[in-house]
Amino acid sequence: MSPDTAVLRTVGLRTGLVLLVTGSAALTSYWVGLAVDAVVGNRMAPWILGRASGITSYLLLVTLVLLGLVLSHPHRARWRRPSVATRIRTHVSLSVFALVFTVLHIVVLATDEYAGVGWWGALVPMGSTYRPLPVTFGVVALWAGLAAGITAALAGRISHRAWWPVHKVAIVALLLVWLHGILAGIDTPALLAMYVVTGGAVVFVAVSRYTSTTVRSDVEELAAVRATELPVARVPGAVFLPTPAPGSAVPASVLPEHRRSPA
Repeated sequence: MSPDTAVLRTVGLRTGLVLLVTGSAALTSYWVGLAVDAVVGNRMAPWILGRASGITSYLLLVTLVLLGLVLSHPHRARWRRPSVATRIRTHVSLSVFALVFTVLHIVVLATDEYAGVGWWGALVPMGSTYRPLPVTFGVVALWAGLAAGITAALAGRISHRAWWPVHKVAIVALLLVWLHGILAGIDTPALLAMYVVTGGAVVFVAVSRYTSTTVRSDVEELAAVRATELPVARVPGAVFLPTPAPGSAVPASVLPEHRRSPA
């Protein structure tokens, strides 16, 4: 690729990115304007905003967990596009957006006097007067998700054995959020298909992630097999003896003459 072509390609990519961000911002502003016009003067406006931000954070969390499973999948090296660096940056960006919409969800419902949640119920298990158990699922998921996010942020500063097991609770947090969304929302029948499809997608990818093997894992499994269980090549004139049990004596008749004890 010539230098001029490379420059034109770079300029084109940057211009396209600017246009994409501008169009996205304009479309988002349009949707926000429609939402404000629809709920202005409506007593249920805080609940609508809280529910919308909760569903958005749920979908972001689903995408975040799916991408995390892909990043740790045994066959991840086969997927060359997008690059690993792009996947990691996307993973980090999704976590930030999920946190933003989760905070919005909590603040709106905690300050809505008609929601029956309050700050205590939003942050402490079983502290809500509205459906205490389903809300508690969301509260526990919040703290579990924060633990997973903080440990991921410390990756490279602490050992892999310290942060990786804690980071895995993200999928537990997703399960709790899934239960929270189904059991806490009054509009669950209308959204049930979304919960089934997204939950099924996560289960499918998780099963693929934890049941797939690689060449390395096959080699490690083979190396773990005892040598006595592997077929031994027969050498002409050689005598192969069974391995004696620990503590047992080898019969003198099978030992070489120079190894035999005098009678």
